[in-house]
Amino acid sequence: MTRWPSVPNAVLLAVVLGLAACGGEGGPEGVVMSSDPFCRDVLPRVDAFMAQARVDHPTPADERYGGTVVLGNIGELTDGMNSAVTSSYYPRAHQIYLNLMPLIRYDEEAVPQPYLAESWEVSPDNTEITFHIRRDVFWHDGEQTTAHDVAFTYRTVTNPETAFPLSAYVEHYDKREGGVEVVDDFTVKVRLNPHSEFLDFWTLVGILPEHLLAEVPPAKLKQHPYGSQCPVGNGPFVFSSHQPQDRWVFTANPAYPKALGGRPFLDRYIYRIIPEQTTLLAELLIEEVDVYIRPRTDQARRISEAEDVDLLSFPWREYAFVAWNARKPQLSDARVRRAITLGTNRAEITQAMLQGYGTVSNSGVPPFHWAFDPDVHEQDGYDPDAAMALLDDAGWMDRDGDGVRENADGLPLSFSIKSNTGNQQRQDVAEIMQSQLAEIGMEVRPQLVEMASMLLQINSPDLRDFDGVAISAIEPFRLDHTDRFHSASSGEPWAYAGTNNPQIDELLEKLSTTVDREEARPMWAEYQRVIAQEAPYTYFYFPDGLAGVNKRLKGVIMDARGELVSIRDWYIDPASETQGRSGG
Repeated sequence: MTRWPSVPNAVLLAVVLGLAACGGEGGPEGVVMSSDPFCRDVLPRVDAFMAQARVDHPTPADERYGGTVVLGNIGELTDGMNSAVTSSYYPRAHQIYLNLMPLIRYDEEAVPQPYLAESWEVSPDNTEITFHIRRDVFWHDGEQTTAHDVAFTYRTVTNPETAFPLSAYVEHYDKREGGVEVVDDFTVKVRLNPHSEFLDFWTLVGILPEHLLAEVPPAKLKQHPYGSQCPVGNGPFVFSSHQPQDRWVFTANPAYPKALGGRPFLDRYIYRIIPEQTTLLAELLIEEVDVYIRPRTDQARRISEAEDVDLLSFPWREYAFVAWNARKPQLSDARVRRAITLGTNRAEITQAMLQGYGTVSNSGVPPFHWAFDPDVHEQDGYDPDAAMALLDDAGWMDRDGDGVRENADGLPLSFSIKSNTGNQQRQDVAEIMQSQLAEIGMEVRPQLVEMASMLLQINSPDLRDFDGVAISAIEPFRLDHTDRFHSASSGEPWAYAGTNNPQIDELLEKLSTTVDREEARPMWAEYQRVIAQEAPYTYFYFPDGLAGVNKRLKGVIMDARGELVSIRDWYIDPASETQGRSGG
């Protein structure tokens, strides 16, 4: 194993003295420097290595290099750049496309391609994968990335104490001591039981630095300052600063391998947190924000008509739904949950919400996915009469004439639907459901909750403080709903519904271990039919991916892989007058 040529002591000393001169109060972008000893040790080494790398790798003489791009979104990058504890899509997207490197990445056809792993072999019986790690990748503090980092990451995410949110994706990997083997510094072997789309996991998880995190107890990784105060990655962009609930700043990595394209064109990338979408649109139109991801569909026309902005639309893996907590007595019967779906005019809501930028859904299988069954998705239209018949059959009647049904014990069919502040679409869905379901004898109470609080209330197995929650999910390319709907997963963070259906359990178990797609296809169709009957969620729609992008920004590709898939190749039109702006 080798290390990048050593950083001169004088450079490191200058960086340390520079930080000390700030008195511990100031740093890049005016951010308060972390007082944590871990960060105090790590950050000067990153700065010193990057200073030397800029000397060793001067920026090419190409007009595309330089400038700042600002991307705006409504939410914080919760858990930061720590891939072992991240449960949300946007932090993970920043991990795998900016700051960290997964072993594999998908091409535009969702075919696995080499990335941190330059190649791999799968044994004939699909029980072993041997990865060969690139030798030209270095952590941003100068240490070389090796097979030991891969083994460390694997052991970390398969350790139950870590509480890895994507645990379902390693369910069929060997978690015992011999499950991962470092063959040499750049070769690592992992063992598994054959299962569907088993390479997908390695596209989702950024490899973590063993030399920095090996001594951190797995149970304390989520609170460790590495994630949000001083992440050290190995990807094309280097962490610079983080102002909570305001912005993240990343700069170009001059040491990023030339074989992978070399340093990004951009000098700097800023992720700004702007909770109100109306403000986001205004910032895009006055060019304070270059990229506005996930604008509301009612804003799409305004974006498309703007002279200096393009509206990008692309197939997407997200679906919107209301999850029902079947642990609550008024929602424990599948007939009630199914009645809610039949009593909600989802086609009307979809048109109102998406204005043509999406389709109605009946499951979490995206329309472009090979497992999608169009026959299932043509069913389950708006049918309030059928909904009322189901409620009658389940014993819910309006026994006192107040317009709200009760069961035989007098419990009213009344429940709340939570949605997060700042997302008008979800608020609108809850309010429309309140009106429509009142017509069939249900009392719905919309509740607004701040996003972080809402996630705590719905994800905490010991809390589950909700009846229904309007939310969305973004599917990986490998579909596996075990952690959501299998009865054995009721204590997992994403098991909102608490589903307990033996037929669903059996289907999920078979699907997760079936390697051949043609064999799995009819099982996926059956699964989608059973889920529609069980109704753990009221599915609403698959929205198209949308983004407003300033026309000065070039090289932007957005597709089902995500908005940031081509960020290393983003560049500002050299003819643009705002090429060198500070980014707000």
